[in-house]
Amino acid sequence: MSEVSQSPRTEHDAETPVRRRLRIGDSVLSGTTVLISVGLVALLAALLWVLEQGAAPAFMKYGLNFFTSRQWDPVNDRFGALPYIYGTVVTSTLAILSALPISVGLALLLNEVRSRLLRNPLTVLVDLLAAIPSVVYGLWGLFVLAPFLNRYLAPALGATLGKLPILSALFVPTPAVGNMLNAGIILAIMIIPIITAVTREVIATVPHDLREAAMALGATRYEAIRMAVLPHARSGIVGATMLGLGRALGETIAVSMLIGNGLGISASLLAPGYTIPAIIANEFREATSTGMQHSALLALALVLVAIALFLAAASRLLVRRSERMGS
Repeated sequence: MSEVSQSPRTEHDAETPVRRRLRIGDSVLSGTTVLISVGLVALLAALLWVLEQGAAPAFMKYGLNFFTSRQWDPVNDRFGALPYIYGTVVTSTLAILSALPISVGLALLLNEVRSRLLRNPLTVLVDLLAAIPSVVYGLWGLFVLAPFLNRYLAPALGATLGKLPILSALFVPTPAVGNMLNAGIILAIMIIPIITAVTREVIATVPHDLREAAMALGATRYEAIRMAVLPHARSGIVGATMLGLGRALGETIAVSMLIGNGLGISASLLAPGYTIPAIIANEFREATSTGMQHSALLALALVLVAIALFLAAASRLLVRRSERMGS
């Protein structure tokens, strides 16, 4: 009687252990993800705390003069960050203005060209450029790029754009070998692979229906890209640009080799300059804990982190705004 009343195992009951293991796996994955996220936030907070503790003596002694002063004298404990902030902003801006149109055009070429004989070698070349160490870029720029730019590009800019009323101050020639223009160009070369790779993946996700709809309405291939592809990929291009800008802000070795490491602020792009990463790399080893130099360098590092965090927040806002405009 008991054998008759006993119901056979259903398919749902047979799958219960499997589903239970899947639920356990989902819980482990969710917990691990939350733990890693909290750990990253804690790591960032610890980094900011260490930098703030080290930079506090410099901020307490100099106050706002630390951001406005142009002096950097370790012997007399006089430190000002303005030349380094200026050099970092100028070189990064030059890099983005130079690299963005080239990167977007190259990404469009890699996605739109039909010939594999052209597309595959270019894709491999872009990936290889992203893997080259920065010191190699710096040595190539020092021995190949800088002499070429100083001999041909700088005189040409001075003879053409340098004679215009508004742009004349930007191209005043100087005898220095290193200058901010050279540093900006080498940074542009270094961030082109990053922006190109991300932009290429973003453009590849654009639905083909948008291209076909634009061409069905009579648009040419160029018009279809301009009116359908680029607006749809705008948010991704903004994100890729911010990634490249972050790389440009933090670059050290190549910039230090080409910028001239000159303390001062000049409107001319052909004048030497200095950046925050370069000054930290050049002087941190020799900085002692007795004076204010060590604290001033940590203050510069904190300023650089603040700039990076501001750009990250700005990039998120720009991406969201681009998504709303695209929708």
